[in-house]
Amino acid sequence: MRITNELLDEAAAKSSFSGVVTVDVGDSREVERCYGFAHRALKVPATAGTRFAVASGSKAFTALAILRLAEQGLLELGDPVRPVLGADLPLIDDAVTFEHLLTHTSGIGDYLDEEADWEASDYVLPVPVHTLAETEAFVPVIDGYPQAFPPGERFAYCNGGYVVLALLAERVGGRGFQEQVEQDICDRAGLSATRFLRSDELPGDAALGYLYESGDRTNVLHLPVRGTGDGGIYTTAADLHTFWQALTAGRIVSEATVAEMTRPRHDVPAENKRYGLGLWLHRTEPVLIIEGYDAGVSFRSTHDPRTRTTLTVAGNTSEGAWPLIFTLAPYFD
Repeated sequence: MRITNELLDEAAAKSSFSGVVTVDVGDSREVERCYGFAHRALKVPATAGTRFAVASGSKAFTALAILRLAEQGLLELGDPVRPVLGADLPLIDDAVTFEHLLTHTSGIGDYLDEEADWEASDYVLPVPVHTLAETEAFVPVIDGYPQAFPPGERFAYCNGGYVVLALLAERVGGRGFQEQVEQDICDRAGLSATRFLRSDELPGDAALGYLYESGDRTNVLHLPVRGTGDGGIYTTAADLHTFWQALTAGRIVSEATVAEMTRPRHDVPAENKRYGLGLWLHRTEPVLIIEGYDAGVSFRSTHDPRTRTTLTVAGNTSEGAWPLIFTLAPYFD
């Protein structure tokens, strides 16, 4: 499949897409297309340098924070998490391990169950969003959900599990989760634009997230004011290509750890993909995927380490990127 401007323009027009599409191969950018506005009211156009929120795309960074702690000998993936949690989150089964949480097999109850009747524009958080700036503040939000099934029984995508991982990273690592990610992963990989930004004080190069295809209503009242383990980091298309190359070259964690991270652990037919540790995997090829969907966010970045090719679609509406994502998915088949 050849990606042309005409193909992209047609798909973008059908969905009123706002955002960027890039294809990077090695050290060369082969495709770059920008649509719509990073700030609608001020008519600020989206550009290739715009920072976009990537929602659950952040889970790869959470997994890497845990894997770095494992490489430092501060935890083992098979360790139960209860000793670190102590009396907090008592409904989490004592047998749940770090690996269960990383692979979405913990069976813990999820504060945001994506299998339920849920829309991205819903107000789902039970506390004022401005209180959710630090990971410890999420404990009351994810507490009180009974164990759904025994740990290790099956795969069930769990946002709450990655919030728990962020909490664990803080307690094991002795530093704030966002600080760990930014210093130990972003800075290590050379990701100068990738940060956990506050939605109520976004810099001028960051896109606002919009709930609908038209109008100026943003997602600022729908999401935590600052992201944590299950989502919320902001990045650019260039940083994403840099991230993939740093990861696969062993510059964030060792090549042996990367091999474990990218080893398929579960087939997920409903998503037409497989899952490793914090990464989605192509159903048949050694291709790596991160993606995110939330209020004002639609995103996927796909990387083929064999050719050092990265395809990124980053949008600042809830639904707009998906027609492009699905149109371009055969590029890696």
